[in-house]
Amino acid sequence: MSLPSFDAQGSLFGSVSVIARGLFEKGDRYWLFADKIWPVIAGTREQLAQCYCENNGRPGVEPVLLLGVLIFQFLERVPDRVAVDMMKYHLGWKLALNVELQATGFHSTTLVGFRQRLIDHDQAQIAFAAVLEALQSAGLVPKKGKQRLDSTHVLALVTRLSWLECIRETLRLALEELADKLPEEERPDFWGAFWERYVESRLDYKSSAAVLKNKHRQSGEDTIRLLQWLEPVAVDLREGKQAVLLRRVFAEQFEVSRQGELRPVRVHPTGAVKSPHDPDAQWSAKGHSPDRKEWIGYKVQVAESIPEEPAQKGTPSGNFLTSMATQSATESDDAGLRVVLEQQRAAGLEAPQELYVDTGYVCAEGLAAAQAEGRELLGPARPSPKNHQGFWSEKFDVQVEQRRAFCPAGKKSTQCSSLRVGKTGHIDYRFEWSTHCRTCALRKKCIGSDQPHRTLVVSQHHTGLQHRRHEQTTEAFRKRMHRRNGIEGTHSELIRRYGLRRARYRGKAKVNLQNQFIGAACNINRWLHMMAWEAGRSTDDSTLKDE
Repeated sequence: MSLPSFDAQGSLFGSVSVIARGLFEKGDRYWLFADKIWPVIAGTREQLAQCYCENNGRPGVEPVLLLGVLIFQFLERVPDRVAVDMMKYHLGWKLALNVELQATGFHSTTLVGFRQRLIDHDQAQIAFAAVLEALQSAGLVPKKGKQRLDSTHVLALVTRLSWLECIRETLRLALEELADKLPEEERPDFWGAFWERYVESRLDYKSSAAVLKNKHRQSGEDTIRLLQWLEPVAVDLREGKQAVLLRRVFAEQFEVSRQGELRPVRVHPTGAVKSPHDPDAQWSAKGHSPDRKEWIGYKVQVAESIPEEPAQKGTPSGNFLTSMATQSATESDDAGLRVVLEQQRAAGLEAPQELYVDTGYVCAEGLAAAQAEGRELLGPARPSPKNHQGFWSEKFDVQVEQRRAFCPAGKKSTQCSSLRVGKTGHIDYRFEWSTHCRTCALRKKCIGSDQPHRTLVVSQHHTGLQHRRHEQTTEAFRKRMHRRNGIEGTHSELIRRYGLRRARYRGKAKVNLQNQFIGAACNINRWLHMMAWEAGRSTDDSTLKDE
């Protein structure tokens, strides 16, 4: 598909911006969008052109227009068909998107293909990045400033399935995939039985536990039989999308003993497929029972700028999103922090001078990295595990750099040894009090009856963590942390106004695309609100001068 010709100014006689611009007030959001945001979108034309063949195939719909329609789709939270109709019939959309009055629009499936084109060419962040760059140029987002960061969960566009339902549904999809490629005369002898069992029949949820258990075992046996039949066949059948997924689901749910006995696994691996309709969606939980949050889907990291001076009452917010990083549901916030910093670096932002976070982001390594880079990671640290009855690591004065530590009784450690953690390569230090504990008055409170003396293992970066645990108990630190609270309101806005909580699409790549457009729409809406407020204030000022 080739690119059509593009005119950022529009036709002199057909453009709504020429014919009907006078119908809109200067502070109207559509007028402001056409004046400030449309040039930003038009500036992405060169990047969008990389997603198309220059002179090959029939001309496609203008990609700048499609990008603008997608942005408005998330601004006003409408589905594809409604978005296309609004572009055809809504005068405000026509003005904002520089569309001619007589434009007839395009089919709604064009938006589906355009979203996939953005994903295939690694342009999912194009709208968010363009708006963020414009905000930087306008001086609304500093290159290196203060930010806050927090994550929230995104529910996948799937129904929660049991393990039995998951393997049966995966079998159904695999059979339907093979049916499209296999002529009837080449199908195996068990095809009719499998088709009736998994495609034409439905599971009876009122069956007893024993019946459901037998069906699960039967599903595993049928999967083995189908996969064995696929081994010698053509590659396009053996390596089909659903066939590959069937192998994965089987390996996650069953194991075969050396004697050839099939049995369900006792513990399913982390990241096991919960639904074959979205294999990327994973189960995760946050918190503790009975208030624990459980979901199947994804996680998104939301970073937001914080102005130096808080907004006055009645004035629009000067906070803008600086990153929207999509993660798997099982990934940690600590890993998400690294992704956010990398995204911001790619967008031309330096690491924030002050980054306000919650407990999930604060660890010894993260605090040390922030200190080495000359920035502050501000958030409460988790308390140390309380494995002993009386004293945990906060009660000890640990001086890692000097390789010494003092216990609650004031006794200096007698030995210090370094330990390399095999999985991570990090260095830990173990301190021991081999002679002091025998006659210590605090022995019963400090160590168990079966231990000869007290030992303490800490990270090589424990000094910074120890300082933070003491610092977070002060009133000054609590007051500084008030800056973090606003991210909860931002999450609420993204969820209630833009639908961040629920995925519109399936697959991590598409969910990330959705999150990037939600972030772009939120920044645009806040910018438009700020410009409208400033336009109204300038109008009031001019009226006062006239009087």
